[in-house]
Amino acid sequence: MRRERLIHLLIGAAIGIAVVVPLGAFAFVKSGIFNVGASHPHTKFTTWITHETMINSVRRRGGDISPPRSTSAAQIVAGFCAYDTHCAACHGAAGVSRQPWVGGMEPQPPYLLDETERFTPGQLFWIAKNGIKMTGMPSWRNSMSDREIWNIVAWLEASQSLPPQTYVRLLRDRRCSAEPNVSLELSGSMLQAR
Repeated sequence: MRRERLIHLLIGAAIGIAVVVPLGAFAFVKSGIFNVGASHPHTKFTTWITHETMINSVRRRGGDISPPRSTSAAQIVAGFCAYDTHCAACHGAAGVSRQPWVGGMEPQPPYLLDETERFTPGQLFWIAKNGIKMTGMPSWRNSMSDREIWNIVAWLEASQSLPPQTYVRLLRDRRCSAEPNVSLELSGSMLQAR
């Protein structure tokens, strides 16, 4: 008799949960209690759950993507130019701050130089190509070629071994407006024009 009562109790609890949880979630969504304003930071729980979900999703979807076998210095510089045009405003760069309006984004975009330690090149490619929902990170799939995205990833990877002032020097030297036939080589830890 006890066992039968326990089974009934468990079945009743399961049915209760199956009904109460969706109704509670629906009521929460409809109530407007959750503050969606970007000026109000996420709770620690919301930050944790969305961040962990994003990291594991990227690792699953971008883990098998392999970078091109070789990357030239010209492609790295092209990646610098694309990064400066499309990424630096939100993500900053070595010696370059993010735009002040980025402080109003929730969540705030990470510094991408730090992300090269968290994600593989294939995962960084996947992020840039597909974007990240509910973060302001756009998908570049329709406006950049795969090669252009790989160039940005190559720039990020190369940046790890370049002196911090390289980004500012390339800006100052107007490297992106240089003649296309200028050959470049990655020499030691500096990009040098030849």
